[in-house]
Amino acid sequence: MMERDADDSLARRVHRVLDRLHCAAERAGRSSETVRLVAATKTVQVERIREGLQAGLSLLGENRMQEALSKVALLQDLSPRWHFIGQLQRRKVRDAIGRFELIHSVDSVELAQEIDRRAGAAGVAQAVLLEVNIAGEASKAGFQPDALMRDLASLGALPHLRIQGLMTIPPPAAQPEEARPYFRELRGLGARIRAEGIPSVTMQELSMGMSHDFEIAIEEGATLVRVGTAIFGARHV
Repeated sequence: MMERDADDSLARRVHRVLDRLHCAAERAGRSSETVRLVAATKTVQVERIREGLQAGLSLLGENRMQEALSKVALLQDLSPRWHFIGQLQRRKVRDAIGRFELIHSVDSVELAQEIDRRAGAAGVAQAVLLEVNIAGEASKAGFQPDALMRDLASLGALPHLRIQGLMTIPPPAAQPEEARPYFRELRGLGARIRAEGIPSVTMQELSMGMSHDFEIAIEEGATLVRVGTAIFGARHV
C-alpha cells in the first residue's frame, strides 16, 4: 500500500492553515495575533484532535453538545480551550455554562435569556456572540440586522451575559470572493452596535469564515475563523 504523502499529514495541514491565516492578516495590514483559529472538530475522532493539538492547535470548536462533553473530558490533559460553535438548544444550555469560554451561536432573545438565567444560577458571566442571519436566509437561524438593533438594549441588560461580538455564516457560494459583501456587512453592523455604547456589549470579536473563505473573512475583519475541513479533511456526517 502506498504511504500517505507527508505533505498531507495533519501537522502539515495545521501549519498550512496557520500560514494562510498569517498571510491574509498581512494583506489586510493587521497583525496575525488579532486573528484566532478555531479548529472545528465535529465528528473528528479524539486521537486526531489530540494529534492536531500536538501540532499547534489550541482552540477547539464543537457543534454538538453530547459529542463536545465527551471530548472535553477525554482531552482535558492537554488543556485546550473550547468554544461552542453550533446551534445551541435551550435545554442544553446548562451543559454549556462553565465548559465553553465562548458561545458563538446565540440566535434569539429567548436563548440569551436562558443563558443568562443559567449563568446566574452558576454564579458566572457567560461570554457569547450574537449570530446574525446577514443574508436573510429562511433556512438559517440568527438575528436579522434590524431586529438585532431593536433588541440590543434588552440583550445588553442581561446581567450574566457578556456580548463580545457577532457571528455569521454567509450563503453557500462557488467562489470565496462571493462571501466578501456579507463579511463586510457584519463588520459594519458591529461598528453600529459599538457606537451604541452599551457597557456589556463590546463587539471585540467577529466570528466569520470557514475553510473555503476564511482568508476573505480575515481581510474583512474576522477575529475568529472556524476551520475544519482544511485541517481534518472532508467528513461524512
